[in-house]
Amino acid sequence: MQPLKQYWIAEALEKDLGDPTNPNNVMSFKQVIDLDEREEFPHEIINWLYNWKLQHYYIPTECGGEFTSFDEFIAFVRVLSRRDQTAAIAFTTMFWSYLTWMAGTDEQKRILSSFMKDANGAMCLAYSEKAHGSDLLASDVRATKVPGGYILNGEKWPINRATISGVTFVLAKTDEEGGARSLSLFMVEKSKIDPANYSHLPKIFTHGVRGSDMSGIKFENCFIPESMRLGAEGAGLELALKGFQITRALCAAFSQGAADTALRTTLKFALGRQLYGKTVYDMPQPKRTLTDGFLDILICDCATIGVARGFNTMPEQISVWSAVVKYFVTTTLETVVQNVSVVLGSRFYMREEHDYGIFQKVLRDNAIISMFDGSTVVNLHALLLQLRQLTKSRVRNAGRNQENLQARLAATFDLTQPLPAFDGKKLELVNRGGDDVLQGLGLALTSLIDLKTDSSLNGEVLQQIIQLTEIVQEELNTLDHQITESNFQFGHEQAPEVFDIAKQYCVLHAAASSVHMWLHNRHHLGDFFSNGEWLALGLRKLLLTFRPAKALPERIDDTAVAQELVRLYTDNRMFSIVPFQLANPQLQETTTDATQRLQLQA
Repeated sequence: MQPLKQYWIAEALEKDLGDPTNPNNVMSFKQVIDLDEREEFPHEIINWLYNWKLQHYYIPTECGGEFTSFDEFIAFVRVLSRRDQTAAIAFTTMFWSYLTWMAGTDEQKRILSSFMKDANGAMCLAYSEKAHGSDLLASDVRATKVPGGYILNGEKWPINRATISGVTFVLAKTDEEGGARSLSLFMVEKSKIDPANYSHLPKIFTHGVRGSDMSGIKFENCFIPESMRLGAEGAGLELALKGFQITRALCAAFSQGAADTALRTTLKFALGRQLYGKTVYDMPQPKRTLTDGFLDILICDCATIGVARGFNTMPEQISVWSAVVKYFVTTTLETVVQNVSVVLGSRFYMREEHDYGIFQKVLRDNAIISMFDGSTVVNLHALLLQLRQLTKSRVRNAGRNQENLQARLAATFDLTQPLPAFDGKKLELVNRGGDDVLQGLGLALTSLIDLKTDSSLNGEVLQQIIQLTEIVQEELNTLDHQITESNFQFGHEQAPEVFDIAKQYCVLHAAASSVHMWLHNRHHLGDFFSNGEWLALGLRKLLLTFRPAKALPERIDDTAVAQELVRLYTDNRMFSIVPFQLANPQLQETTTDATQRLQLQA
């Protein structure tokens, strides 16, 4: 199966980075473990990525770069993260540039694009403060208006890449009485402010991503020109929250890369380790654990790729979709890493054994991803504030405009369809139009039933997919009733039960995304994907959140999924619904070779 066009860059980067188990390759497991032991920033790796011109893929084409779609972006971030989340996260702080691409003037966009492309520039985000955490409105950092600009005072902490960055996006209070309009956002160019008026705070020592440049910045009577303000005065909080909608969804790529390595290195061990006259993989319990981890990765793929394409097709709904993915994918894949560690046994805890001890680094590094850009609780809160409106919308739109809904679902989930350009101005702080993914369950069920005449499908598998999708619809109806009958009030002091409802909504959203992804790509993504055993098993696994196993259809045979897991491992492909080729240790392209191949393909 040839990779789709949006995965060409990921494959080219993967091939040039080479096999991470080869200690001589850049970003090898040995190299990143050595850096981690020394708690050293990965300068050499970051410079290699700049020389590869990866920074161009963080800049939209209309701003002089090569960025075209979020699903392409997620694919190459997975390539980085499967090797080292420290370097992947450090390089990807550049994606905060999207604040400028969305709200900046033409001159600000030109400055930032040139800084990234020509000066190997990076940026960081200065939103939070030690005393206030995620309570952004409580900011103690002040930007006081003076002729020609502002005087900036206060301290932001913690900040990733605080010292090794040339641009800092600073959220500061400009109006003491402005409420939600009290904050403004500034693109502070360090080279253009007096170094005597700002300083970097000491490095923060962390449990994982030990080599990160994690610290803070202190401003003392620091003059910043008005040209550094992004958007209107008082628009800072709105810009910050819209920026989070983008980065929250993209955080999933960090977790996906980590989960791939955790599963891959454990499978390698299980296939090679002999116990009691057989391999560990041949034992039923380890095999089930690894197979279930693979299923979780596939389900998370469907949710993540769906929201990545949704930025282009349905930006008005991203306030819901991004919160769902940020909670569901990161926490699910955290659990996958924990679960497969049991198969690896004591080696998961060792800092030198088995692939240079990469598993223990993945375990530590990946634990922070669910905290990025709003913790689990923050994301669930952002979602639950929209649940009542989503329920009303589902009732109001039931059975209406089905052709338009079907077309929107196809545009989002059919991976062969070209995407419209992303328009950041269409992002909404609160979803007012509903959730196509769950609104489209009825259409999905109709399509599934129509497939009963398709002789190429296994009737038993299809019937179980239909039954399980019907249960997803039933559970959604129950959830809608709970939301309607709840004593929900706006605000931060929500009952734990409301957070539970939000968690359940995320599970149902992931289930529906998987059904849509299968329906729209059965003829594009190979026989394993098309046959659908993975979908039946995945849906059943998700529905265990709602019902005991005995209340669900019996689990079908998972042999095909177990075989696909081993096949992808043997063929050196990504564990994914789009299993693009990973670097072959025997055949490694040069950067020039990869570039020439891409030009020919284009």
